[in-house]
Amino acid sequence: YPTVMKSTFTEVAPGIHAWTDTCNVYVIKDGSAAILIDLGDASVLDALSQIGVAQVDWVLYTHHHREQCQGHAKLADHAATRGVKVATPANERELFEKPLSFRAAVPKLSDKFTVHGASYVRPPIQPITIDRGFEKMDSLEWRGRTIWCVETAGNSPGSMSFLLRQPGPLGSGGGWLAFTGDLMLDGAVLHTWFDSEWDYGFCKGIYALATATGYLEAFAPLTMLPSHGPPIRDAATQLATFQKKLRRLEKVMKRGYEVFTFAGCDQDRVSRPSAVPHLWQISPHLYKVRGHEYWVNFHMLVSDDGHALLIDCGLFDRKFLDRLLDGARDTLGIKAIDAILVTHMHGDHFLDAEHVRKTRGAKIWTHERVVDLIERPLDYDYDAMIPSYRERPSGDFQSLKVDRVIRDGEVIRWRGHDLACDSMPGQTEFACCVHGVIDGKRVAFTGDNIFGSPADPAQHGHEAVVARNACTIDEGYGYAGKYLHSIAPDLILGGHSWAIENPKPLIDRYILAAEELREAFRDLTGERDYRLAYDPYWARVHPYRVNVMPGDSADAAIVVKNFLDVPTVYEIKLVCPPGIRIDPSVATLRVEAGGFRRLPVKVSAANDAVQGLALVAIDVSQDGVRRGQLFDVIVNVSPA
Repeated sequence: YPTVMKSTFTEVAPGIHAWTDTCNVYVIKDGSAAILIDLGDASVLDALSQIGVAQVDWVLYTHHHREQCQGHAKLADHAATRGVKVATPANERELFEKPLSFRAAVPKLSDKFTVHGASYVRPPIQPITIDRGFEKMDSLEWRGRTIWCVETAGNSPGSMSFLLRQPGPLGSGGGWLAFTGDLMLDGAVLHTWFDSEWDYGFCKGIYALATATGYLEAFAPLTMLPSHGPPIRDAATQLATFQKKLRRLEKVMKRGYEVFTFAGCDQDRVSRPSAVPHLWQISPHLYKVRGHEYWVNFHMLVSDDGHALLIDCGLFDRKFLDRLLDGARDTLGIKAIDAILVTHMHGDHFLDAEHVRKTRGAKIWTHERVVDLIERPLDYDYDAMIPSYRERPSGDFQSLKVDRVIRDGEVIRWRGHDLACDSMPGQTEFACCVHGVIDGKRVAFTGDNIFGSPADPAQHGHEAVVARNACTIDEGYGYAGKYLHSIAPDLILGGHSWAIENPKPLIDRYILAAEELREAFRDLTGERDYRLAYDPYWARVHPYRVNVMPGDSADAAIVVKNFLDVPTVYEIKLVCPPGIRIDPSVATLRVEAGGFRRLPVKVSAANDAVQGLALVAIDVSQDGVRRGQLFDVIVNVSPA
């Protein structure tokens, strides 16, 4: 494994030195005293004497990410940091002091700082006591200097920049130095995208980044000192460029149909009322549920001999669902519901499937790529998994047992209908497309992959671009568009009651939008492959939630993906809190170009391990470059 070069101090401005490990640590000197901006892995502490620092008065954290603070416990071991005070943004104080509040054994949609139950914050694995929380427009007086503390949220929900005025007039060495965390890196690029993805495709993180950089631009900083990479010397120019890039991304990332405005107009121009109240007929053998501002997941294929196959079933009031199905039986002569075919991993597409199985005898079918996600959803840290819906009246189960596993490419021959079932990553990796000729038209059931009006050239059809759906642009919407083009459907029946007739123009725009989206992300990241900044799962432990009894152990595995087109060497260190052990805790993995590696590990809890949740950090180095504790895994210590 290549050895990481030992860090040395670099003077980035008079009296200000930078040290690089898991992040840039900046030392503001005044004689033998200093302030540290961020701490990284704390290796800086052993080197402070090299630049004449004997006492650290303050550690100021720009934000809560573990790379900034993973060495915090070492402050207690150094003479130079005895009596040191620690300050953070007030809006992130709880992330430092109560990190386990932001991890859940069973997530909910309403959990704070999550995208539909998947957390986008990365707190330290153990609490850090804070002496002062800076408000969004605060300041710190230190040895005759005033440090401005300004909120620049974007890469994290409450991150701050610290601004220090250098003496002298502007243009002659004077001006503002800005310690800006991960707001923007040199080259007008993001450090990571997945830290700025705060909602389900509505671009809240993009707007926050743009607001912060627009505000910072007004300072006309002499130099920006980011948490990663070199100083940004032409800061004002790059801040303006960065905002243009964000605007470009927003245009192709925001949902590609008129959600919350005119979507109800475009949702369905095909179906007509049937003899059953609120059950609408699409064609002689196809039905759906339709209502005013009603977005359930339900399509029904009926056979000539009176049996039904449901495609998805979720988001109902079950009294209404029962009344509807009784009406289909009594009025349409439906003898039985044979099965419910689940299109993808999201819980809202099968919330009511178990109810229909229990009350109507329906079987549960799904594609082989989807099975584990709905049978063992808590093994994954993805959004909108079935347990996160438990606050809903119908969210009374946490997994769904599958009766029939459909192999990729298998043709389902069901009562006179032949339906192909193919893997079709798009909105999520774990999804399928079911298609066949029904009533003379090629019909594709596409789940949540594409919504919109073919007649409106402004709509590109992407539903929600969400990294925590476990799919990158190339392997997701890019793949789905080409796949839909290849099967050329006459009618798309999508999730949430969508029916899209003659969709070819929409599919064509969908393909182009995926290409534009990929290029916008490439332009905004400094990585060799944009997916390293986009994908929050390229190094992980599976399962994400490991359950273990005190004095016992459980099996898990390190899983690493290589997005690069060359072999890459990863060193993974699993950093555990007291009472938890993982063997091996250090692994060096060579991963071939475009491949992945899986290494089994054993997770153990001591006899006296504290019961409840524990957080284990996944510290990553890639080809000798320290990336720090980017990822984590939850260990649930329980006697049951």
